[in-house]
Amino acid sequence: MTRRGRVELRRIEDRTSRQVRFSKRRSGLFKKAFELSLLCDAEVALLVFSPAGKLYEYASSRCMLPRSLYFSAPITYSSASTRIRPIIS
Repeated sequence: MTRRGRVELRRIEDRTSRQVRFSKRRSGLFKKAFELSLLCDAEVALLVFSPAGKLYEYASSRCMLPRSLYFSAPITYSSASTRIRPIIS
């Protein structure tokens, strides 16, 4: 069998392809978080922000997610670099 070479990671230029890839990767990430919590009896919390700023969340236990996410002042996020930094409006 032949192996695939290293794949260069770079931004996907086509907007539709980028959205499809984000959606598929996000669902795979959530599946892995669920499997980790189930198989290893680990407490797992996962927050993902879309490029549009929409929040997607997973927690193996409902009490794990901080209440401040639901009751705090509105926060917008900027992904200008690889890190996501909160910007308080």
